[in-house]
Amino acid sequence: MLNPELIKAADRLWSAAEHGQPCPPVRDVIAQAAGAGADPVALAYAIQQHNTERALGAGRRLAGRKIGLTSTVVQRQLGVDQPDFGMLFADMARQDGEEIDCGDVLQPKVEAEIALVLERDLPHAVHTVADVIRATAFALPAIEIVGSRIAGWDIRLTDTIADNASSGLFVLGTRPVSLSELDLVNCGMSMELAGEPVSVGAGAACLGNPLNAAVWLANTMSRVGAPLRAGDIILTGALGPMVTVQPGNVFTVRIEGLGAVTASFQATSKGDA
Repeated sequence: MLNPELIKAADRLWSAAEHGQPCPPVRDVIAQAAGAGADPVALAYAIQQHNTERALGAGRRLAGRKIGLTSTVVQRQLGVDQPDFGMLFADMARQDGEEIDCGDVLQPKVEAEIALVLERDLPHAVHTVADVIRATAFALPAIEIVGSRIAGWDIRLTDTIADNASSGLFVLGTRPVSLSELDLVNCGMSMELAGEPVSVGAGAACLGNPLNAAVWLANTMSRVGAPLRAGDIILTGALGPMVTVQPGNVFTVRIEGLGAVTASFQATSKGDA
């Protein structure tokens, strides 16, 4: 049960999303609530869970999880030594090549990822890479459209965790590939805008291997009492730098062995109409 101040922080983020107006950071509220004893990261996840339950109560369906902060460079910037996670709802999915309204995500940016789709549960307290491989039905190329409800992307660790790990939307490719056909460490990634590369990377940029990120997530979700289940989508983390979105942009991500996926943004957004 959240105390009244943390509920206000959750409401601030919820209202920002509902009204399309970014809000101030929530880290100061979390730090004050943490005081001398509580863990601020745990409180940030409690805010995330509060709004997750609120979304589920409103009829949204949970479709999986996203992993954030898988880049060691970004971790150092935020002073952390592990990733974070957020919820993926079914209504966050967009079709490959579908026109997306920039106004559907506050302050949108895009990043290229490898998505894993599970065919078995991952219920154990501790998982191995072999467990994740056996549980995975297939992989897909993906574009995550991240967004921040917090004005100017003025975030620290507890801000992004409370804000559902800065989740926005996601686009999945449509050609499933077995993990046995992929080199998840050495696969190259290129994100193009108007035919020009704007972000490049490889599987190794994601905690050394996207499977390492998936193992971390499986263990973490079991620890918090919400283990990953068959059918869940896992966005394993960015393969290269994120790129800011402008209306009219069309991004195509190509990942070696996985093929391509495209996120196309309308030339004008709801806010411009």
